[in-house]
Amino acid sequence: MPDIKLRNQPFDLAFHPNESVIFSSLLTGEVKAWRYDDEDGSTSSSWSVRPSKRTARALVVEESGKHIWMGGKSGTLFQLTTEMGTIVREQEKAHDVPINRVFCVNENLIASGDDDGIIKLWDPRKPDVIREYNQHFDYISDFTYFDDKRQLVSTSGDGHLSVIDIRSNKAQPLTVSADQEDELLSIVQIKGGQKAIVGSGLGILSIWNRKLGWGDSVDRIPGHPASIDAIVALTPDIIATGSEDGMIRVLQVLPHKFLGVIASHEEYPIERIKLDRNSRWLGSVSHDECLKLTDVSDLFEDSDGEDEEMEVEQEKQKKKKKKGKGGLGELGRGGAEQENADFFADL
Repeated sequence: MPDIKLRNQPFDLAFHPNESVIFSSLLTGEVKAWRYDDEDGSTSSSWSVRPSKRTARALVVEESGKHIWMGGKSGTLFQLTTEMGTIVREQEKAHDVPINRVFCVNENLIASGDDDGIIKLWDPRKPDVIREYNQHFDYISDFTYFDDKRQLVSTSGDGHLSVIDIRSNKAQPLTVSADQEDELLSIVQIKGGQKAIVGSGLGILSIWNRKLGWGDSVDRIPGHPASIDAIVALTPDIIATGSEDGMIRVLQVLPHKFLGVIASHEEYPIERIKLDRNSRWLGSVSHDECLKLTDVSDLFEDSDGEDEEMEVEQEKQKKKKKKGKGGLGELGRGGAEQENADFFADL
């Protein structure tokens, strides 16, 4: 498992959409780039720049792959070239407080969210902010975008999820969810964009059904022993989660099943996880001053036909054992299925 050792704590990472390049933002205000081998994950340093002397918290690469955007503690937005790290734009005081998340909506739209819950939309071709939203009152933790409805969804530490229609000229959200009474820390699309799954501060995953609206979640999956700070979809039905306890877990969703732990940053909290363009390398950063690359290419491939037969037999046994609701909601409790109880015992 290739690791990139750093001298300072990384806060975010991003993969190039077209090339084997990975970027990371650091506590020192630096942005670094490495090239990696698609087969074995070996890395070599490409470039390093320091746009700011204050913490570089958030990174995102444009769809074209030509530029990367960085936001951080200074509240300034920087646009750099991905080839050399040359600064081509410096939006001073883009936010009055530190920027916590930056997101590429499309080739002509960048979203940024700060510690006070303010969301701003930027057009790289224009010098000033396009629109500003203030429906949240605590830090913006994550974004996802549904292209079919042109909806930008944000999660916040205030316990709410909000939806912005990017086609509207009004600086008001389309909807704001009910209070989830917990910090919402991460979000990712599943089931081909039909649903979304959100990670929380109490270690609960909530499922949201777009057809039923964004007022409230439709299901919850308990089980994580600590906050779920990052999520990435490995397949339409399988996700990887990065938790405060330093472990990266793999879960199947609908039906719910924990599949195991694929990587660990020891006891250090996971800051972010991302999947590369080939869905082979899962990148993760933590407080252990390390950028880790985990090979997930053959994670779900059956070794031979016997595995399929074993799965069929296990499903039969589960149906016999099943009583009441069961499922993942009972993990770690008296009614849990033995294999899932063993999973948590190992943790």
